[in-house]
Amino acid sequence: MENIDQLKQFLNSPKKIVITTHCKPDADALGSSLAWAGYLKKYHHQVTVITPTDYPRFLHWMEGNEEVLIYSHKTRTRVQQHFDEADLVCCLDFSACGRVEDMEDILKASEKPTLLVDHHIDPSITPTYNYWDVEAAATAQLIFKLIVALGDKALIDVGMGEAIYAGILTDTGSFKHPSTSKEVHQIAGELIEIGVDTSKTHHLIYDNNTEERLRFLGYLLSEKLTVLPEQHTAYFVVTKEELRRFHSQTGDTEGVVNYALSVEGVVFAAIIIDRGEKVKLSFRSVGDFSVNEFANQYFEGGGHKNAAGGVSYLNLNQTVEKFLQALSEHKQQLTLVH
Repeated sequence: MENIDQLKQFLNSPKKIVITTHCKPDADALGSSLAWAGYLKKYHHQVTVITPTDYPRFLHWMEGNEEVLIYSHKTRTRVQQHFDEADLVCCLDFSACGRVEDMEDILKASEKPTLLVDHHIDPSITPTYNYWDVEAAATAQLIFKLIVALGDKALIDVGMGEAIYAGILTDTGSFKHPSTSKEVHQIAGELIEIGVDTSKTHHLIYDNNTEERLRFLGYLLSEKLTVLPEQHTAYFVVTKEELRRFHSQTGDTEGVVNYALSVEGVVFAAIIIDRGEKVKLSFRSVGDFSVNEFANQYFEGGGHKNAAGGVSYLNLNQTVEKFLQALSEHKQQLTLVH
């Protein structure tokens, strides 16, 4: 961050600060936001974390969760007021305004100073203060480094550390993704020294399923997994009716795409979900096949080289047809990757 001194000077006196992140926040998005909020509150800033949508129940344990303001039509006026009164708007774990969905107009209209902390490819937000690093495994990793760069590592307490660790844990796939660097492990070690119970954090995120979610997962694995050996691809297609049948809640499909990627010989995986007003797609890959480019080219999306998402406004069947057509156009590339 080139302007760290300017940011530190800006934060020297109490400010009104809004922290926001992308829709359907995951552990990295929420953990980064709550850890950064916890830090700012130690300097007596008035901090409001605003999420564009709800998020999984298995993240509600994070310190500060009860104070999060979730955007909706009912809370829009309150959200607008916080943005209007803010001295600083912090954009964490996203770098394109469209990622906040229905809150996009409020964010775009804000003319307040901004801080961007993110690790996604091709940012389109031009912030006042920029802490962007595509090499980082998680935004939570960057939050840790930012606090250290501000000279306040000693202020990271257990609650903040748990939120940071949760973000790193999930965005590295439990430290198995290629982005898991020496620095990532060093930060995890420092969080343990602070007092973070890593086993507890892992349990709260991964071992906290509802019975219905497990039955839904079992159904998807037994009935909905399609494997295309010649194209080294596997994918799921989930209908609205299936979501209703299993009383699917926010977060219930998170991570399911990784099961498709775990199939022997598969280098590209997808899950295609009918959300009613749109179809959401999530992509994962191993090796050199860029799902970020694939998502951007065909489904108005993006993300990372090996993890990305997209959207389609066609119906579910048409979206699957488009996906399969796009897949056929990359068959040779996928074979070479394999």
